[in-house]
Amino acid sequence: MVYTLYGVRWPTVPLVGRLGCRGSRFLSHRRNAHFSFCLRNQSHSWKILAGKSLESGSQSSIATSSEKVLVPGTEIDDSSSREELKVPEILSDDSQISDDVGSLAVENEIKTEEEILIRLSSSSEATGGEDSASVQLPDGYGETEEEGTSDASFKTIRNEFAIIRESVVPPPGIGQRIYEIDPFLNNHRGHLDYRYDQYKRLREAIDKYEGGLEKFSRGYEKFGFTRSENGITYREWAPGAKWATLIGDFNNWNPNADTMTRNEFGVWEVFLPNNADGSPATPHGSKIKIRMETPSGIKDSIPAWIKFSVQDPGKIPYNGIYYDPPEEEKYVFKHPRPNKPKSLRIYESHVGMSSPEPIINTYAGFRDDVLPRIKKLGYNAVQIMAIQEHSYYASFGYHVTNFFAPSSRFGTPEELKSLIDKAHELGLLVLMDIVHSHASNNTLDGLNMFDGTDACYFHSGARGYHWIWDSRLFNYGHWEVLRFLLSNARWWLDEYKFDGFRFDGVTSMMYTHHGLEVAFTGNYNEYFGVATDVDAVAYLMLVNDLIHGLFPNAITIGEDVSGMPTFCIPVHDGGVGFDYRLHMAVADKWVEILKDEHWKMGDIVHSLTNRRWLEKCVVYAESHDQALVGDKTIAFWLMDKDMYDCMALDTPSTPIIDRGIALHKMIRLVTMGLGGEGYLNFMGNEFGHSEWIDFPRSDQLLPDGRFIPGNGNSYDKCRRRFDLADADYLRYNGLQEFDRAMQHLEEKHGFMTSEHQYISRKHEGDKVIVFERGEMIFVFNFHWTNSYSDYRVGCLNPGKYKVVLDSDDPLFGGFGRISRTAEYFTSEWGHDDRPRSFLIYAPSRTAVVYALERNEVEAVDI
Repeated sequence: MVYTLYGVRWPTVPLVGRLGCRGSRFLSHRRNAHFSFCLRNQSHSWKILAGKSLESGSQSSIATSSEKVLVPGTEIDDSSSREELKVPEILSDDSQISDDVGSLAVENEIKTEEEILIRLSSSSEATGGEDSASVQLPDGYGETEEEGTSDASFKTIRNEFAIIRESVVPPPGIGQRIYEIDPFLNNHRGHLDYRYDQYKRLREAIDKYEGGLEKFSRGYEKFGFTRSENGITYREWAPGAKWATLIGDFNNWNPNADTMTRNEFGVWEVFLPNNADGSPATPHGSKIKIRMETPSGIKDSIPAWIKFSVQDPGKIPYNGIYYDPPEEEKYVFKHPRPNKPKSLRIYESHVGMSSPEPIINTYAGFRDDVLPRIKKLGYNAVQIMAIQEHSYYASFGYHVTNFFAPSSRFGTPEELKSLIDKAHELGLLVLMDIVHSHASNNTLDGLNMFDGTDACYFHSGARGYHWIWDSRLFNYGHWEVLRFLLSNARWWLDEYKFDGFRFDGVTSMMYTHHGLEVAFTGNYNEYFGVATDVDAVAYLMLVNDLIHGLFPNAITIGEDVSGMPTFCIPVHDGGVGFDYRLHMAVADKWVEILKDEHWKMGDIVHSLTNRRWLEKCVVYAESHDQALVGDKTIAFWLMDKDMYDCMALDTPSTPIIDRGIALHKMIRLVTMGLGGEGYLNFMGNEFGHSEWIDFPRSDQLLPDGRFIPGNGNSYDKCRRRFDLADADYLRYNGLQEFDRAMQHLEEKHGFMTSEHQYISRKHEGDKVIVFERGEMIFVFNFHWTNSYSDYRVGCLNPGKYKVVLDSDDPLFGGFGRISRTAEYFTSEWGHDDRPRSFLIYAPSRTAVVYALERNEVEAVDI
């Protein structure tokens, strides 16, 4: 038992007995072989456990409904009613939390104009142009030394936290500019104005009752575990629970030691005073859970706002970890965030499978080995998947169980911070693949049935279940759900210094049919009607408002396949507020085309350019979806089994290999050249990775009697064979070198965001596509046999052109049919509706980029 006297906590008396561990409830499809590899990895120091002897016999008890825990002298509320808390009814001057939470807030300091300018200063290694929102600084601001980190950099990082807290998210605008941008929206003004009114109503309510979005989005300072001078306060929203207590290593899992009290809003609270020696009652690194009596029985849950959770070797359930390392163990950021580039070149990655070895890689391994590779390849952003904790490894991180906890498979939170800081040192933005569209239906480790009801954070019944993903769907109309998700987005930007997000599954959020079995044709009635989830769209407007209001240089990308109009228009203009839409249709089009030998140039161009005016897109030829087992990457579609035997340079090639290598390069360049203002590549696909992704899995017998064979829990296909690309005796190396040259060409010339864009030729007979981006001419000859001498291409600018990128270069696995030193002079001969033209040689299956030669325009140094 724990005794407290005058704010002092005395050691616990060991329990004679504990509750048994009989009624565990978990999902039948969970594999028991995906336990945390990193806990067995000797490379982990696991400082959070240093000096803490975790009791080997300690267990997280999960009692059945017959094992109710009764606290002497405490009545248990039998009321199971869970009235849905809508904004007008739930708001109070208490902001749903007792007034003492104000003591947890950090006092703000008044910052000078100089310090604010320093926050916006350029990094020591700029990666591209600044956007229109960037601030031009006076000379001397933000300068860094060649080695180490300057005082200005430290000052930037140190002050960012306080400066953000002093920021105010701009008030809503009138939301009417969307009708100027797209007059067709006037036909749906009623729906769109109602949508904007809902958003404004939420903003006004948050301002009135919570002190604004900035304060509202710091829910992690009120909920979960918060440390003060005198002890630790733990709060949890669980309106369906009848009784709750905090259990863990710190109190020998005694359910009667630290019972919690409930307020009228369903928020449970307990205060743990410091020990007699002044140390915290809950040591850093100790296991912890909340036990509740619920309508479904006694249930042990990981706290919803937990900052770290781990899985013991050989065990199925995870345990929450009280994570509060001493100051000397906390990672201190050294490098400021890079500037936001004008055009994005994103390297999509997964930490666990980023090693060439069949293991689960670590944050430290990714930091040391993969980040320098990404920088060398010429990308300016890394997008990391599977950061939020997910108990099922094979979910690719999309079935999140602990939203505020970085995945412990890969290391500690401090090691993740070190990874992000290293990326910033290299000038790389770090984007997080964030999942707010759904949650794991795992009742053991996650939010599902958290308080014993199917509602809590989610819609109840069928509306709260995604039948394809087998996951739970959030109720975006609930106040506490908004607090939880908005705070979650803020947490990753503030605590870990992520530079933005790729929001997963946004199409599923925006429609009650979730985009399932629906073919979007572009008819506006498909976007603005009864099938639109206005609550979800209003949440997306709020989260974009929050992110861009507090972090002006942060980037948001939404995964939307529907083509929702206004998706990438600022919120104050009436839009949803994303910076970019993930242009998903292009990858699907390439799969469709690769199945057919009769390629149509007009079809390719239309698919790449079919996007909404003034709404930026991130395009990709393939992502992680195409790399999964059961699907095929572009390289596999093109070369198939020949990749296993014919990729060595000292062995004869085959027509299939020659065709595949040529088209692999052309597909990626035409996608980047025409498809959007940003480009994405999944790691390994740049060199035509020879294997699919197959997560370790065991045999499975489904309830209906079907048997699904596993792969022997093998990691062999759950890795990236970078060694193949680095071997200069393999043809993979040529594909990688072409991708590197392509990225560096875009970095030098910025053609993805150039204002001048013109498509001059889409010739079906010749199989030729010609277009202009900036002062460069892109020429693609997709014909399988025909090469064209003295082929005339139109252009705008007069002068001398030279080759700056040639897919047929021998360095890229080509045949060297184009001269790198040749010069091409324009004539006043109009062609393809262009005022001038010049003659070229266009070999079959090649892509060549010609640049107008000026003093500052040079070929990419290969």
